[in-house]
Amino acid sequence: MDPITTDRLILRPFREGDAPDLLAYLRHPRASCFLSLKLDDLDAAAAEVEARSRSDEHIAVCLRSSGRVIGDVFQVPEPPDTYTVGWNFNADVAGAGYATEAARALFEHLFTVRQARRLYAYVEETNVASQRLCEKLGMRKEGLFLEFISFTTDGDGNPIFENTMQYAILRKEWRA
Repeated sequence: MDPITTDRLILRPFREGDAPDLLAYLRHPRASCFLSLKLDDLDAAAAEVEARSRSDEHIAVCLRSSGRVIGDVFQVPEPPDTYTVGWNFNADVAGAGYATEAARALFEHLFTVRQARRLYAYVEETNVASQRLCEKLGMRKEGLFLEFISFTTDGDGNPIFENTMQYAILRKEWRA
């Protein structure tokens, strides 16, 4: 994937040297859906960066001013023309509008370059910030899946199931 530049950001493939920044936000994932990506140390982060560098699914989001990786956006194709999308950002930059800016750039890329017809995102019912972002992006809530998935367990090892919302947008809605 070629880099995508916005006013304040560069979206690009992960590359060597990104491990410290990735570790900064995956050491303690804020959303439960990212708990399986939790990293314990710099070696684990370097291995994750290496894996991500071989794929277009996870895209590093960097500040243009410094090059610092502040998060990532992801897109997983579902042929022929649908993509699952999402985002994960460092808590240090929350509230600055970077997630909105990065997601808009990703959506525009997917709709124009990749000719996506439909994008959708899963958001936990408790993740209000991501719900608001979906709505800012013009996505509509398509449904609520009760006790849809488990990312954690209780003290006895039993799964704790979370309610999950699905948001989506069609290319024709994005263009409008």
